[in-house]
Amino acid sequence: MAEPVADIALIGLAVMGQNLILNMNDHGFVVCAFNRTTEKVDRFLANEAKGTKVVGAHSLVEMVSKLKKPRRVMMLVKAGAAVDAFIDKLVPLLEEGDIIIDGGNSEYTDSQRRMKSLEEKGLLFIGSGVSGGEDGARYGPSLMPGGSPKAWPHIKDIFQGISAKAGSEPCCDWVGEDGAGHYVKMVHNGIEYGDMQLICEAYHLMKDILKMSPDEMSQVFVDWNKGELDSFLIEITKDILAFKDTDGSPLVEKIRDAAGQKGTGKWTAISALDYGMPVTLIGEAVFARCLSSIKDERVEASKQLEGPSTPAFSGDKKQFIEDIRQALYASKIVSYAQGFMLLREAAKVNNWNLNYGGIALMWRGGCIIRSVFLGNIKAAFDKNPNLTNLLLDDFFKTAIHKCQASWRKVLAAAVTHGVPTPAFSTALAFYDGYRSARLPANLIQAQRDYFGAHTYELLSEPGKYIHTNWTGHGGNVSSSTYNA
Repeated sequence: MAEPVADIALIGLAVMGQNLILNMNDHGFVVCAFNRTTEKVDRFLANEAKGTKVVGAHSLVEMVSKLKKPRRVMMLVKAGAAVDAFIDKLVPLLEEGDIIIDGGNSEYTDSQRRMKSLEEKGLLFIGSGVSGGEDGARYGPSLMPGGSPKAWPHIKDIFQGISAKAGSEPCCDWVGEDGAGHYVKMVHNGIEYGDMQLICEAYHLMKDILKMSPDEMSQVFVDWNKGELDSFLIEITKDILAFKDTDGSPLVEKIRDAAGQKGTGKWTAISALDYGMPVTLIGEAVFARCLSSIKDERVEASKQLEGPSTPAFSGDKKQFIEDIRQALYASKIVSYAQGFMLLREAAKVNNWNLNYGGIALMWRGGCIIRSVFLGNIKAAFDKNPNLTNLLLDDFFKTAIHKCQASWRKVLAAAVTHGVPTPAFSTALAFYDGYRSARLPANLIQAQRDYFGAHTYELLSEPGKYIHTNWTGHGGNVSSSTYNA
């Protein structure tokens, strides 16, 4: 048998897999490459990996034989059945203490199941979020590993070596037990949906109310990227708006307005409902994509349904652009506050010991939602690791107070002009709800008790459930309480 030479094996030679291997090679790690169709391995070694220390394997047996102990096998294959199929084939070839790493976009519940079953066989499992796309994989992704804590020391140098850096800090740290890594990646993707929708609403307001051209809007995003909103998504938006088709006209205006999705934003929204957390902005961002995708129906409706007949905008254009910027910033703060509320609840339910400042740092570079703003989130959790909500941190509280007047002005204009702003609107509704000492849910409780004898508590006696015979002809038997 060949002498073990490789530090880690990587299964799956699609774009992400190839780039991650080359990144590991750059950092001095010897990688063994494997793919189900083995011609891909030969092609990769003869082309992209030519002149590197990367080795190939034509079978899983050969791959495992080339690995130093404890053996580290990373998979970058399609989430779901393919991951389980590879795990089943690998288990008989590995020994106690060897490590299987799933770097795909798996559901966190799958990672929980896989870790449990592999640990029963004496093997260690890591489910890691990988973000940053093709470029990130090649030059420094954001990595979010979770799973068997015993495995972390054996992959720490590789993962932190290849990850993006925020200053000198690696955008990779241990997230937590079983499915925590993939859960954090899922919330990252949900926040990404929210950020993208917020930017699209800012674009829509400038286009429809201020009648700005893509070139003018591109310049606005150039300016925004110099301040608090400095981020990857704002940066690419300025490029997209300035991009011209072969005939010299803006390409963005020719693209069909029906958004696709791969499901990770939806998973975040479903998880928020499961855990009873009001992550309203990500939910609206997912629904906005769903609404966009019924394009033909919208075109038909546009011929029949009237909007407001509002006169053209006559205010101070420059000021309104600044108002939109502030509304975007305030809404973004709310979205991240909601995302971290969900992480906190998931940690409680799953007994994960999440490091929230660490998570903000992991997202600070290398990934799609990387932004200056995440540095402020890290600082908030460094200052108070038990912070219940980002909105209560002094930095964010001051920021949102400062943006409030502009935020409300923009939404009033959007409503008056008939421009849909689901994410901006739900962010403000959440903010107003969160800062309300009293909400009208007392009436809901009365209604529930009236029609279903569901009982209610009095403000003066919380914890004591009472049923009232509202009609005078109902009984006094109350229904048992349960939480949805």
